[in-house]
Amino acid sequence: HLDRGNRMDFVYSFGVLVIQYLQKNYRQYHDFLDFMSVVGDPRNIFSVYFPIWFHLSHNVGTKMIWVAVIGDWFNLIFKWILFGHRPYWWVQETHFFHNDSIPHLDQFHITCETGPGSPSGHAMGSSCVWYVMITSALNFARPPRVSSVRSFQRFCLLRSCLWMAFWVIQISVCISRVFIATHFPHQVVLGVLTGMLVAKAFDHIPSVYNASLKVYLQTNIFLFSFAVCFYLLLILMDIDPLWSVTKAKKWCANPDWIHLDTTPFAGLVRNLGALFGLGLAVNSEMFVQSCKGKNGYKTIFKLMCMTTTLTFLQLYDFIKMPTHSEALFHILSFCKSASIPFGVVAVIPYCVNLSGLGPLQLQHNQDNYL
Repeated sequence: HLDRGNRMDFVYSFGVLVIQYLQKNYRQYHDFLDFMSVVGDPRNIFSVYFPIWFHLSHNVGTKMIWVAVIGDWFNLIFKWILFGHRPYWWVQETHFFHNDSIPHLDQFHITCETGPGSPSGHAMGSSCVWYVMITSALNFARPPRVSSVRSFQRFCLLRSCLWMAFWVIQISVCISRVFIATHFPHQVVLGVLTGMLVAKAFDHIPSVYNASLKVYLQTNIFLFSFAVCFYLLLILMDIDPLWSVTKAKKWCANPDWIHLDTTPFAGLVRNLGALFGLGLAVNSEMFVQSCKGKNGYKTIFKLMCMTTTLTFLQLYDFIKMPTHSEALFHILSFCKSASIPFGVVAVIPYCVNLSGLGPLQLQHNQDNYL
């Protein structure tokens, strides 16, 4: 009745029970869980979280990109090592159940991820980036050592509230990924813990804040070369690194739900593009003249840059990459990903500086002179 030869089958079967319980009893919360899955989407790091935080603090924004890129790279390597199944195809192919007792799992439009399932990329990306945001907010709010007892009490209350919010968000993201049957529970737990470890490690790497373009390029080359070499090594070992894509295409309930941007290499290209774009931007003359200039430290300038970039990126997201050619898709995806941090960090602040605060500051200086 049970295949006891594979211990992971028992873990997977328990996960299926959890998914069935969630889908049966929490169906009315589908819209909320769908939204939380979007909140945990690693792509939102570049289009929402990064633009906000970079203009609040250049160091936090820079750290966020590094953590997101390195975290997602580790996620790719771990996926290739762990060979984690996803629930929506595992229940169809396992011999753990009798043919007449295969559990039914509902699928949704965001269920059919094509990469291996362990660890969860959404859970890992969400935990590492929210860890950066929470710890950075606490560092800004931390009172000086010579402060009143009341100040420390307020800080302790704030710290408790922020960490509570952190765990509420992470648990919600994890539940959403399990609910839609794209991950097993142990995969999202592993993703959260691994993401926090990656973010914590960058607390001890302050050199990323002032990295030169050469360092960005060397990092990009290393990450890409290692991933490709590991990919080729798996092929030499007669292991298909893209085995999960075949299973996803076979067992997804709707072929339209299969998206090229969920494949393992799509995430790698997207992240390398973002890191390259950031390196190009922070080492550009436009960044120096705008964000590092006199206006760069003014609140009104930061708010104008933040509002402009968020608006621009929401419109920019409507540009979709052609999927008829995989090579062309990856090239254009790299370029689009590189253009996002370059626009956020260099182009838009430079334009805001020239068209807005620049002339105002010049007029103010002329008035003072007269």
